[in-house]
Amino acid sequence: MKPAIDLVTARIVQRSSATRSAYLARVRALASRGRGAERLGCANVAHAFAALPGSDKFRVVAERAPNLAVVTAYNDMLSAHQPYEGYPQLIREEARRYGATAQVAGGVPAMCDGVTQGYPGMELSLFSRDTIAMGSAIALSHDVFDGVLMLGICDKIVPGLLIGALHFGHLPCVFVPAGPMSSGLSNTAKSKVREQAAQGLVGRKELLEAESAAYHGAGTCTFYGTANSNQMLLEAMGLHLPGAAFVHPHDPLRDALTRAAVGRLLGQDGAPAPAPIGELVDERCIVNAMVALLATGGSTNHLIHWVAVARAAGILIDWTDFSELSAAVPLLARVYPNGSADVNQFQAAGGPAFVLRELTEAGCLHGDVTTVNGAGILKQALQPVLEGERLAYRTLPVDSGDTEVLRTAALPFSATGGLKLLAGNMGRAVIKVSAVPVDRHVIEAPARVFTTQDELHAAFKAGELDRDVIVVVRFQGPQANGMPELHKLTPPLAVLQAKGFKVALVTDGRMSGASGKVPAAIHVSPEALAGGPLGKVRDGDIIRLDAVTGTLDALVPADEWATRELASILPSQADINHHDLGRELFGGMRRNVKTAEEGAVTWL
Repeated sequence: MKPAIDLVTARIVQRSSATRSAYLARVRALASRGRGAERLGCANVAHAFAALPGSDKFRVVAERAPNLAVVTAYNDMLSAHQPYEGYPQLIREEARRYGATAQVAGGVPAMCDGVTQGYPGMELSLFSRDTIAMGSAIALSHDVFDGVLMLGICDKIVPGLLIGALHFGHLPCVFVPAGPMSSGLSNTAKSKVREQAAQGLVGRKELLEAESAAYHGAGTCTFYGTANSNQMLLEAMGLHLPGAAFVHPHDPLRDALTRAAVGRLLGQDGAPAPAPIGELVDERCIVNAMVALLATGGSTNHLIHWVAVARAAGILIDWTDFSELSAAVPLLARVYPNGSADVNQFQAAGGPAFVLRELTEAGCLHGDVTTVNGAGILKQALQPVLEGERLAYRTLPVDSGDTEVLRTAALPFSATGGLKLLAGNMGRAVIKVSAVPVDRHVIEAPARVFTTQDELHAAFKAGELDRDVIVVVRFQGPQANGMPELHKLTPPLAVLQAKGFKVALVTDGRMSGASGKVPAAIHVSPEALAGGPLGKVRDGDIIRLDAVTGTLDALVPADEWATRELASILPSQADINHHDLGRELFGGMRRNVKTAEEGAVTWL
């Protein structure tokens, strides 16, 4: 292991000693109980299995057969989740083949950030993660299950399912993906049309045609945003079958992998059944996920989500840990928005398996972790194939299939990872440097302050931003309005940058897994509504965003900065943030939410 990675891991272990020990004690106490079908009262058992076919009732009660829970995020509006419609029936059939039973324990909500981006629904997005975790808990609360299959892919869905699963950490759990859509209009071409639309050069018809050509069928969106980063991290944690992440929904291999996930959970493929998920997801497993994120230039959202995931397992991590790991981890992948390739090209070049092998051999991953597939992360670094109708695994070629997309650890795109911690008199923030050209890693310019996305768009259309500018968009944090993604700001800021201006964004909101070529200091913490120093910034203040030294400062005299009053959000704006389209229902979450660096969790 690289010493820096060992050092961060040891620090996490020490910091988490009390909380992790308490968590494991709870997990082991629950695991020591008898089976639900024998432990619960007769009326409880009868209710649980009332709708099962008679043969399944006999299996689970009389023959003591394993009963598997399916928690599904299926809906047919999310392109990534539409393929899940038939999975429960396939899973039930496969479970019966092994003499077991399976029940859909519950469904959880799954929203598409692509639909709500830039609109009020996006203010429910972050909190949907904990809602999904609670939905998972409700599904599993019936307490009659011997293992869990989690069906989910997209942004908040996987973290939510994983948090829920870890609160039932005594159960073994396998995640079952559904794969990406086939490649359509390239992400680069799509972004160009978006920028043209921002300038009024093309109309709604042309823009809709471009968007529809990019997002055109079943499967995950093909850029390397939060959804596909989720899949990379699950592979690195060993919670998928090897290589399951990026096989297309309609590839015959996909059904074979789904069936094999059932056999794996039941231990029917020649290896012991997986250990409980609470035992598998330890400090080393979390570090492996962090390293995989950094090595592939993955979503900035995971500096929030994986902090929350770790907390669910009694493990405490922070942005300093991410930053120090980033300094020690090579960047191995260039997938949009860090490059021009999409995830299908990434998969064809070697995909997650190639990344995991390279990182393990370079001493960047804890190779000895236990996964759902047994001991050793290299068991994840294999390529699934069909040999006739049988699922088999092959070792990958030594070389990348495309060195413009994926490289070895010996010849990486960069010696360091894709994320950087920024700290200064404006608070703590993060920036995705892997997506930003080196000549834009330092931006110093006057501030222009906004409290809404719409204000910024109006200023852009009026030509007020045609200059060097650092745009500050505040009151976008978890307490203020649920910390929406502000990806709608990318096209106008990219247009300004293309004109030759020095441009950057500073915000206590999020910029999503699609954070791109405009420098963006995001997740500024503490947020403005909680009294964070972002509330002190005024129009015209010179701000310096320096991703080289890792600083974010308003260049205001220290005595003036110390005594400057914090701006307040206007009552009318606060009212808008909290009403209509269901936003009132999340008031308790806004009041109780922790900071972004604490994972924006609402259950502590």
